[in-house]
Formats: sequence, structure tokens, C-alpha cells
Amino acid sequence: MARSVVVKAVKKKRVRRRKAPVYKTAGWRETVSLPQLEIGPVVAKLDTGARSAALHAANIKVYQSQDGQRVRFDAFIDETRAHAKPCDLPVLAMRKVKNTGGNVEERVVVRSEIRLGEECWQADITLTDRSDMGVPMLLGRSTIKRRFLVHPSRTYLLSESGRKKKKLHTS
Repeated sequence: MARSVVVKAVKKKRVRRRKAPVYKTAGWRETVSLPQLEIGPVVAKLDTGARSAALHAANIKVYQSQDGQRVRFDAFIDETRAHAKPCDLPVLAMRKVKNTGGNVEERVVVRSEIRLGEECWQADITLTDRSDMGVPMLLGRSTIKRRFLVHPSRTYLLSESGRKKKKLHTS
């Protein structure tokens, strides 16, 4: 006795796949500028282990104005950290941040334009004393997200520096 088997025709769904976005590759160390503040070029470390951006600042003073809270600080305008420039910006927020030593500190958050290579965007930046750090600025993952891939063993891929610019070879 033969059994009849009913086979339903199953329509295959077309799956639309999005193309992966193409990001520029940046080195773990690049030179950046802050055009709004007329600062730069300064060396910045692109650190995917850090959450936010941090700028080395001295004499940080928060004060109340008619427009709300503002902050005055001295920022270093070039790689040598020899020349400081007085800056004045609105306070975006006060944020508790865990520093490199693992201690929690409250930092002033400001918003400013950052330029790296051909890219220019607005970013939230915390102000802190980075005099013990190797570089005056740090760009964390929320600052560079959806903009760059970071090559962990290369430097200055997108920016000019005093060193010879190296090209990334891909095969």
C-alpha cells in the first residue's frame, strides 16, 4: 500500500542584507584639533576601552552666568603643552568618571567640535588633569563610534604628525 505524501511548496523569503558600513581606519594615536576652541593639533589616544573623551585642562572653574553654568579653563593649544589658551564654554553636565587609577571623580562635561583627518563632528568632552598621561587628549568609544575602526598597532593613519606618515597595507 502506497502512501501519498503532500508536499507544500514553500516560498523562499528574500532576505535583504544590509551592506556593512565602511569606516576609515585610524591609528591608536592620532593628532586632532578643536576648531571651535582654536586648539590643535594635539595628540589624542583613541582608546576603545574608555567610554568618553577627555581633554587635559588646567585651572578649571565652574561659574554661574545669566545663560546658566559655564566653565573657564586653560587648554593647551599644541603638542608641546607649552602654550595654554583660556577657554570659556557652557557646562553640558557634571559626570562621575572612573579615572585610569580606578578612582571615581566628578568632571565637567562640555561639547565641542573635534577634527580628525577629514572628519569633523560635535562631541562631549570631559575636562581633567592629564599631565601624568602620555597624551593631552583621549577619545573613547562613544566619541569615535560609527566613525572609525582603530588599528591597535598603528599610529597617525589619518592625521599629519611630526613623524613620517605610514600607510596601512591591506591584502
